[in-house]
Amino acid sequence: MGKDTDVRTRVVLPLLMLLCLLQKGHAIWLTLPASGTKCVSEEIHNNVVVLADYVVISEDHTHPTPTVSTKVTSPYGNTIHQKENVTHGQFAFTTHEAGNYLACFWVDGHNPGGGDISINIDWKTGIAAKDWESVARKEKIEGVELELRKLEGAVEAIHENLLYLKSREAEMRTVSETTNSRVAWFSIMSLGVCIAASLAQLWHLKRYFQKKKLI
Repeated sequence: MGKDTDVRTRVVLPLLMLLCLLQKGHAIWLTLPASGTKCVSEEIHNNVVVLADYVVISEDHTHPTPTVSTKVTSPYGNTIHQKENVTHGQFAFTTHEAGNYLACFWVDGHNPGGGDISINIDWKTGIAAKDWESVARKEKIEGVELELRKLEGAVEAIHENLLYLKSREAEMRTVSETTNSRVAWFSIMSLGVCIAASLAQLWHLKRYFQKKKLI
């Protein structure tokens, strides 16, 4: 029994360490001024689960907790989540567009203290946002098997990220080649215009000097 426990420990601990490295979650603190907006963004590729919780942190216990408004938009400007007059909230979605997803927060005016307020954001994407407890209950798995499923999901996420980075690299290379080609043609056209202008000036000066009988 002791050997089985030792073997499981040697197997599970490295898996847990690897999963901690692969999980993508961010705990973000923002200080919101009395007026103005602060935003956080992340570049996310297509078909990725995003889960975020946010809560206003109030250290002034003599006044009610101030409220904020929040708006989350996709790379093409579509509104994914919008709330007003809240002290906490959550948004969850699956990305359908690749690019920068933007979450903006601002004080909506209901701030009795009148000063800056702090907000904590727990932002998770991909495998870190997956509800593994529900998966374990649904598929009746636990222990090492559950950790292996998590590891499999992490590997799939890494593969998708590599494909996304590969496609972005191809897009950037195409843009770079197109830009270089346009710059080359622009340089040739600019040189041609300069030569034509120089020839026109020489022709004009020659006619001027001939008219003045200087040559």
